[in-house]
Amino acid sequence: MSDLWDWAVRAYASDGVGDACLHLQDAAGQNVPLLLWAAWTARTGRSPDADTLEAACDVARAWQDTAIAPLRAVRRAMKGRNPDLDDADREAVRSQVKAVELEAERRLLAALEALSPAPAGAPGPVLEALIAVARQWSPMTPRPGLSALAERLPA
Repeated sequence: MSDLWDWAVRAYASDGVGDACLHLQDAAGQNVPLLLWAAWTARTGRSPDADTLEAACDVARAWQDTAIAPLRAVRRAMKGRNPDLDDADREAVRSQVKAVELEAERRLLAALEALSPAPAGAPGPVLEALIAVARQWSPMTPRPGLSALAERLPA
């Protein structure tokens, strides 16, 4: 089985997964790397306990608040045209910010993988894993969005 980063990159590139993730992020305030970690744990037969879920959310929140959300805000602010900025220069800087944002997400996934229990059996239900981590992440559990993501994730 591949490591979490490789699995997450392949999963995110699967048909409809990126859109489902972005919907959960933007409409429901979910953390995409955390959701992908939860799905990966289920797919690889890992069963994080309550303490591990809490620790995973703590790590994800720290990365989200300190690095990922601020970088995303800068990247999104640079998306629109600005008559006082050369488009090529703006896009060059925006691409660099996007690369740093992606690296922050990669570091978050590495931290989450380090928290993961060892595989202990057959793959489990992905939707249950997504719901468990979403409940720990926020007071609202976006079941329709999580179901849509679970259906699109590759086996």
